[in-house]
Amino acid sequence: MANINDYLEWRGDLSLRDYQFNEIDSMILARFSYLRFDKIKFNNGDTIKSISKKMSNLDNDEFLYNGDKELITNLGNSDRFNNMLITDYVNNSSKEIEKQFGAITIHLNNDEMYVSFIGTDSTINGWKEDLNMSFMENVPCQLDGKKYLEDIASKYPNKKIRIGGHSKGGNVAIYSAITVDSLIQDRIIKVDNYDGPGFNKKIVNQYGNSKIIKKIETYIPQDSVVGRILYHKEKVSISYSNEKGIYQHDIYSWQVIKDKMIKSEKNTENSENITKTINNWLETTTNEQRKIFIDSVFELFYKTESNTFKEVSSNLGSNVLKILQEYSSISKEDKRVITDMLKNMTKYYLTILKDNQTMKFENMKEHYKAELEKTFKNKD
Repeated sequence: MANINDYLEWRGDLSLRDYQFNEIDSMILARFSYLRFDKIKFNNGDTIKSISKKMSNLDNDEFLYNGDKELITNLGNSDRFNNMLITDYVNNSSKEIEKQFGAITIHLNNDEMYVSFIGTDSTINGWKEDLNMSFMENVPCQLDGKKYLEDIASKYPNKKIRIGGHSKGGNVAIYSAITVDSLIQDRIIKVDNYDGPGFNKKIVNQYGNSKIIKKIETYIPQDSVVGRILYHKEKVSISYSNEKGIYQHDIYSWQVIKDKMIKSEKNTENSENITKTINNWLETTTNEQRKIFIDSVFELFYKTESNTFKEVSSNLGSNVLKILQEYSSISKEDKRVITDMLKNMTKYYLTILKDNQTMKFENMKEHYKAELEKTFKNKD
């Protein structure tokens, strides 16, 4: 089995002139925005090679995810990537307006550039913004993504544009592409979303039939949860991950061969069940109910004065106490909404499991009935 780091060892010595840009290159550059540019002295116009050298002094635990340090090391050693110029790094988050946004531009050559949007980081604020998508028409990071793409397109008017992102970054990549004007859309070659959530029905209905949709592709692993939240109108491909459950969201678990991802024919039953549960929940609750539920739950985490979930867990005993104290002080109405939401989601999930088991049983009965009829018919 092999992942994007193995790909860099296989194909890293081949330039884009010798071996054309492909979906694995895009996945690598979608991941590139996650690297810790905030930990180094970044200069506009640095190359990937110079960035790799600067990041070589960082410890593994200073990167957001396992595999990131290996990635930037391999990129720095890669003839395919190391001379690419990097510009326009932005990292803009705000707890007050519940926003977590980041982006960077990679110049593939004189003719093309790749806009990479960062996905959800480890901050509580970043995950809160993700869930806000369930009741808001658009969230701040999406609006920032559109503005960033407009600025980049204006700054480099003669270049074609590729766009990508992983997780929430993939959602922002699509949002930016479908909402900019047609002159920018005409310059877009491809938009790649790696396991990022979809959109509410209003946005899907508004942009689902636009010509830009044909340039967009979403890739999700076979056990996907995050990438199946909300709705997709673009092409969706299922990639094979060697992890299980939510851990398949880790892009380093996605398996590749040569210049393509290994594909799966369909999503797992677990992914289907969770998707149906979430969709039922969205269909049967109001925006206001979802807002109260999400705001209330995250207010409990904010009470711990932690910035990340890792900080919450590092002092779990006292933080659980703070959360329980905060929960006891919220209104009866908000408590009722939280309880009802959790009950309904559990009920939906259990109902789906029961229906699946009933369907399997009925299918099994029909199968054996047919086999018996065939056996007696042959005897006759």
